[in-house]
Amino acid sequence: MALITFTDKGLYCNQGDFYIDPWKPVKRAVITHAHSDHSRYGNGLYLAHRDSYYIMKARLGEDIRIQTAAYNQSLNINNVTISFHPAGHIIGSAQIRIEYKGEVWVVSGDYKIEDDGLTVPFEPVKCNTFITESTFGLPIYQWQPQSVIIENINKWIQTNQANGRNSVLTAYSLGKAQRLIHALAPYGYKFYVHGAVYNMQEAIQQTMPFPPVTYLRTDMPKDVVKDGVIIVPPSADSSPWMKRWQPYALGVCSGWMQVRGAQRRRNADEGFALSDHADWPGLLDAVKATGAENIYATHGFTSVLARYLREVYHLNADIVKTSFGEDEE
Repeated sequence: MALITFTDKGLYCNQGDFYIDPWKPVKRAVITHAHSDHSRYGNGLYLAHRDSYYIMKARLGEDIRIQTAAYNQSLNINNVTISFHPAGHIIGSAQIRIEYKGEVWVVSGDYKIEDDGLTVPFEPVKCNTFITESTFGLPIYQWQPQSVIIENINKWIQTNQANGRNSVLTAYSLGKAQRLIHALAPYGYKFYVHGAVYNMQEAIQQTMPFPPVTYLRTDMPKDVVKDGVIIVPPSADSSPWMKRWQPYALGVCSGWMQVRGAQRRRNADEGFALSDHADWPGLLDAVKATGAENIYATHGFTSVLARYLREVYHLNADIVKTSFGEDEE
């Protein structure tokens, strides 16, 4: 039984008459998380995890109709049981479990395996069919523990301060920025953030407490940031706004920094392979933990992952083309 079909609007459950993370406007959209490639404007009704409520309102507008649920809370839509389960990707991210007449499918959305200390950790969900992301679905992508990466960032910041340079970290305004702030706060740094990051902080603080940040405006004295860390979205790199805070060192926080040459292409002084997606071993562990016999790999290195699952694990694995990206700003 195919509980989900792959359409030009997105992943569609015919029995329940709803879409999961549709990329075109639909009547009812079930949302895995609030990144703009998965949560788009124009849907009639949104159904998401409760921690995504204020974030989605901030991103899509106060006028959207949104219904929320807790993790592991079962809902019935046209006799289809759906529930949200922790994905560990960003605050409010969820895997979507769908059950109908004993058949269970799970849509992973984006996920990471490591507990980052902030996001509710990933929990595998048993199912017959698993639709998994594969953003970093190549064996070269294997992450160091977060504690190691954060300590490397701390040492880099200290070196910059000793050399009279400001420290600028690029991170997605939703997800990566909060992870950095939460992990670096114990070192005692002050955080000065771009408006896009500040807006997300304001939304998230309506749900949970968070270390304070300062909205960095260009009319502030230039030396105001010398005792802290500047956090900006990737889109701010090399902008006139950034030049205001020279001299600075630029650190890019992204899983793509794992590959030699990526740091140079981003004109970064330092690259930190800190990702909110599962690495290669994490993807394989997640797939195995579901017990699913049918796997669909989507958005990423889909063909490599699917072939490995077929040849090594002897699973029914295929690929699905979607309009999801790499945590679009």
